[in-house]
Amino acid sequence: MRDGTGIGQSPAVARRRLRLALRRARESAGLTQSRVAESLDWSVSKVNRIEKGDVTVSTTDLRALLDLYGVTDSDRADGLVRDARTSRRRGWWDEPRYRDHLTPAMLQLLQLESEASAIRVFQPTLIPGILQTREYGEFVLNFWRSELPEADRTLRLEARLRRRRQVLDRPDPPVFQLVLDESVLWRTIGGPRVMAGQFAQLLRAMRRPNVRVRIVPFADAAIMAMLAPFTLLDFDADDTALLYREGILVDEVVHAAHRVDRHRGYFAHIWRAAHDEATSGRLIAERSAVLTAMTRS
Repeated sequence: MRDGTGIGQSPAVARRRLRLALRRARESAGLTQSRVAESLDWSVSKVNRIEKGDVTVSTTDLRALLDLYGVTDSDRADGLVRDARTSRRRGWWDEPRYRDHLTPAMLQLLQLESEASAIRVFQPTLIPGILQTREYGEFVLNFWRSELPEADRTLRLEARLRRRRQVLDRPDPPVFQLVLDESVLWRTIGGPRVMAGQFAQLLRAMRRPNVRVRIVPFADAAIMAMLAPFTLLDFDADDTALLYREGILVDEVVHAAHRVDRHRGYFAHIWRAAHDEATSGRLIAERSAVLTAMTRS
């Protein structure tokens, strides 16, 4: 599947490999982004977007970069050209309706998580989008109706529901680890019926062998007050990882190794502080039962 030919690989993985290779080649040549832009009569922002993976690079532009960087190995150059071509293939996330209504960072996340071998999520306030039910997701998104147009909310909800199928239901699903603050169990979003349905879906997801969910008890939740939600993605193809951070109407994909490593440490600390999966599952089931009883009374 990942044989280096570009066949069977996602555009996101090829783009990420190309991005990293071009940055390393520029640094090895002792060139700054400004010097590259000046030499090729490009804007600095174009060079920056290519190295960040925000845009694809044409074969013509790629060969100009390789010539400038002194990359003469034909096998290496051919491999990068294949990656450039693969990176321009379109997936479902490239449909205009998604591109028009999702953030650039979310579009990157949709591509990358479909190839991740492991996904670790920390969420102190909500069930994460990839595991949300339609009713729960609608309520959360409608909270932002004064900030987000209806079309944006509709497409973001559709993307959330599609993500679950594309990631967790794929033939080779990733190891998925989720840490929730205990307060999530008591935050009744959308009312008892919506929350009961959400917890029932979460419990079903936890039956999958690759899905592990833990709850951090109130007594050990001091760190929760200091951290925003984040997602870590690991890949089999190389030893790099990515960080996705989400805030109020703002999100970003982070490549910087020092920031990724810092959040690896945060996650490891939180995971150790949390209840184990069996205890966490029992807490979720108990809360789900209470909410279900409330809907029947």
